[in-house]
Formats: sequence, structure tokens, C-alpha cells
Amino acid sequence: MSSDAKNHGIFSRQKRGRAMKINGPVDALAFFIATGFGSGLMPFGPGTFGSLVGLLISYGLIAWLKTDVIVLQNALIIAAMISAAVGIWSGTRAEKIFDQKDSGQIVIDEVCGQIISFVFIAPFISHTGESWRWWMIAGFLLFRLFDIFKPYPIKGLQELSGGLGVMMDDIIAGIYAATILSLLIWIRM
Repeated sequence: MSSDAKNHGIFSRQKRGRAMKINGPVDALAFFIATGFGSGLMPFGPGTFGSLVGLLISYGLIAWLKTDVIVLQNALIIAAMISAAVGIWSGTRAEKIFDQKDSGQIVIDEVCGQIISFVFIAPFISHTGESWRWWMIAGFLLFRLFDIFKPYPIKGLQELSGGLGVMMDDIIAGIYAATILSLLIWIRM
């Protein structure tokens, strides 16, 4: 098991927040968003549960909009941009709430990165038929691998301050996963 996997909170609790100081409704909103609607509070694998939230959002968009590729791709891009923007804001506040840089309970970055991992899938939806659901599982697994093992330059991006440091490594992991997933689908076509 790699030290990255250990430090990412998958197998240990060392990245858990040291405190939980919610001061008012704005902090409560930031807490709710940053924890991926509470999925980051799971006692084990909070990043995986945060990724599942992103997978469910993506699944809903794809199931709903799969007949219009342009609208689907734009909807995924907009969902990723919104989750990135609110993730930077809520991640900054949540680091203060948990008194920990990029606390394990903060999973909005996984939600966002998981959505990004499906942005490039839209042009291929019509070619995948009903197997698009299997491609979503592949996208989930690819994103989790990139998020856990953090190939260059992902790991260094965590050193950025505040919510930007929380979000950027997972945004790049999502882009890596999206690229590999779309290449795999293209090869399979």
C-alpha cells in the first residue's frame, strides 16, 4: 500500500479534521457543501463516498440528456464549473472548520473531479449504446486511481493554499481520467 493511499484517508484516519467549529449559517452551508452533502463524514473511505456523489450527479445528467450530446456535454461542464467554484469557497472555509489543511472530511473536490472525468464521454454516448453505464464504472475507477496515487503534477498541487489546494489536485485527476476514458471508448468504437 502506498504512502499516498495511507495519507489520503482511505486506510487511516490521520487526515481527519482535528476539530469541528461551525460558527453560523454560512459555515454550516460551507460544511454541508465541502463534505459532499455529508458523504465525507463516513468513518472509512470518505473520498470514495464523495466520488460516488459525483458519479450519481453525472449519471443523472447522462441518463437525462444522453439524446442531445451538445446539451449533455455543456451540462457536465457547467456542473463541474459550479462544483469547482463552490468547492474553492467551501474548501477554504472547511479547512478552518476542521482546523486541518485538506481534511479527509472535505470531499467536494472528489465530487467535482468525478464529474470532470465524464466531460469527454458525451460525444461517444451515441456510439456506446446501453453500455454507457459500464463506461461510468470505468470512469469512477480511473478517477479514484488518479486521485489516490496522484501522478505528476497532481501531488504538488495540494500545496496551494486554501480551497484552491483542496480542489486543484482532483480537478487534474478528473482531467486525466476523462482523457483516458475517452481514449478507451474511442479505441473500442
